[in-house]
Amino acid sequence: MGPHPAVAAIRLAVRRVLHDVVTEHNRHTEQAGRAEFAEAGACAAGRGGALPERPDTPLVLVACSGGADSMALASALAFESRKLPVRAGGITVDHNLQPGSGLRAAEVVARLTEMRLDPVEAVAVHVGRDGGPEAAARDARYAALDEAAERHGAAAVLLGHTRDDQAETVLLGLARGSGIRSLSGMAAASGPAGRYRRPFLQLDRQTARKACMVQSLPVWDDPHNIDPAYTRSRLRHEGLPALEKALGKGVVEALARTAQLSRDDADALDTWAAEAARSVRDDDGRLECAGLAILPPAVRRRVVRRAVIDAGSPAGSLFARHIEEVDRLITGWRGQGAINLPGRVEVRRQGGRLVIRQS
Repeated sequence: MGPHPAVAAIRLAVRRVLHDVVTEHNRHTEQAGRAEFAEAGACAAGRGGALPERPDTPLVLVACSGGADSMALASALAFESRKLPVRAGGITVDHNLQPGSGLRAAEVVARLTEMRLDPVEAVAVHVGRDGGPEAAARDARYAALDEAAERHGAAAVLLGHTRDDQAETVLLGLARGSGIRSLSGMAAASGPAGRYRRPFLQLDRQTARKACMVQSLPVWDDPHNIDPAYTRSRLRHEGLPALEKALGKGVVEALARTAQLSRDDADALDTWAAEAARSVRDDDGRLECAGLAILPPAVRRRVVRRAVIDAGSPAGSLFARHIEEVDRLITGWRGQGAINLPGRVEVRRQGGRLVIRQS
C-alpha cells in the first residue's frame, strides 16, 4: 500500500524540482568544466594517472520555520533526496521577534537533523523597520538564506509557499495597484540563478498540513499568522473567507491561475521591452523621448522602469505612481522639472532625451 495521498502529492512535487536541479547542475557543470576536465585528463593520461573526480552532487537546502508547510517540505526533501544524486540540508531563520524564538529554532534544527538532513543550522537575524514589519522580516530572512546558500554552495533553496500563499500575494498586488507583474505572484523559481524553488505552488495549505499529520510531524503555528496587526494575516482570515462567501469556492484556485497567466503576459512584455530599449537609445546610451513616445504604454513604462532601476532606484520602493510621473516627461511634456525617485535617482528631460542619474 502506498503513502497517504497528501504525502504522495508533496513528494511528487519535490521530486520534480529535484530532477530539475540535478539536470541543471549537470548541464552547468559540463559546460563550465569540459575544457578544464579534458585538459586535466590529458595531463593525467600522459603521466599514467587517473582522471580527476567528477564534482560533488548538488546541495539543496530547505528553508524551514517549523510550520506545517515547511515541515512537510522538509520531510519530502529528506525522502526524495535519498533516491537521487542530491545532498539535502536545512536552514531555519530566527527573526528574534518573539520570546523563546531561539529555543524554537533549536527545536527545528533537532527535527531536521532527525530527518538526516545535513548540513542543518539556525541563523539569527536582526529585523529592521524599512517598509513595515512584514517587508523588513522578509528582507532579513532572504538575506540570511542568500548568505547561507552562498556559504554552503547550495544549488537551490526550497520554500514552502503554497497555492493559498500565491492567492494572497495576488490579492495584495491587486490592492497596491502595482500592475501585471504584481498580479503574477511568486515564481516557481526566483532569485540569483533561480536559487529559490517553490514546489508547492500547485498544492493547497491543507495538503501540507495533512501530510504532517499522517506522518506525525510536530508543527509550530506562528502566532503572527493570526495576528490582525499584519496585513497578510487579515487577508488570510478575513479577506479570502469573505470573497469565498460572496463568490463561492474556487477563489484561491482562480487567483493562482491568474498569477500564472499574468506571469506569462508579463514575461512576454518584459522581453518586448528589452528589445525596444535598444532601439530608443542614442549613441551615448540615453533614452530618446520621440522613440519612447510611439511605444505601447505597457512597453514604454517597462523600459523606463528598468532604466531607473539600473540607475540605482530600489525596485521594491519604486511604485506605479513614480513611473507615471516619469512617463509624463515623455508623453505630456510641458517644461516640468526633474522627477525625484527613491534611491536618490533624478530624471529630467533635456534636449529630447531622458537624463537619469543618481545624486
